[in-house]
Amino acid sequence: MAKLMTGYDLPMTKGRLEAFTDGVIAVIITIMVLEMKAPHSGRADLQSLRPVLPALLSYVLSFIYIGIYWNNHHHLFQAVQRISGMTLWANLHLLFWLSLIPFVTSWMGETHFAVWPVVIYGGTLFMSGLAWEIERRVLLRHHGPDSALARALGGYRSRKEWASLILYAAAIGVAFVNSWVSCGLYAVVAVVWLVPDRRIEQEIGTSKL
Repeated sequence: MAKLMTGYDLPMTKGRLEAFTDGVIAVIITIMVLEMKAPHSGRADLQSLRPVLPALLSYVLSFIYIGIYWNNHHHLFQAVQRISGMTLWANLHLLFWLSLIPFVTSWMGETHFAVWPVVIYGGTLFMSGLAWEIERRVLLRHHGPDSALARALGGYRSRKEWASLILYAAAIGVAFVNSWVSCGLYAVVAVVWLVPDRRIEQEIGTSKL
């Protein structure tokens, strides 16, 4: 009964995991946009947008991050052939941290990038990045060193992942001096991740030949 409840003895398909992840990410984006409030000044000129500009900038940055995770998750699972119970938990761990992004985004925007909201925002990004690396390693261990996934990802080497975590940690420290510089570092990490890893597409294309 215990094995049946955990699902470790049942065949698992990646399709349900991908569909669930897509649904959660769609909800996260919906919550973020619903948190956006129109100006209450009653004016219809561009100057009326100034009070809500921090919230808008926070939303744009967070939308880009959510889009990056969705895009890279989609590309990663193109090379995934099977999943395990640990994969499910690792994916839920990632979604937990991503689900906090609407909250910290709203807090950071409403406080006009005050120190502690920017710090907590960075902490959420750090934990999301760490959760991504954990899921990546769980998948690699489940597939083995000779799998197409391992070849596509270059094995356990994860320079970009760890460089991102270091930048997040640095940005959190910098926030106590200048929160805008900290947000700039968050944006730098986002730019680095905008283009998904092309090795996955190349490996999939090669395996189909």
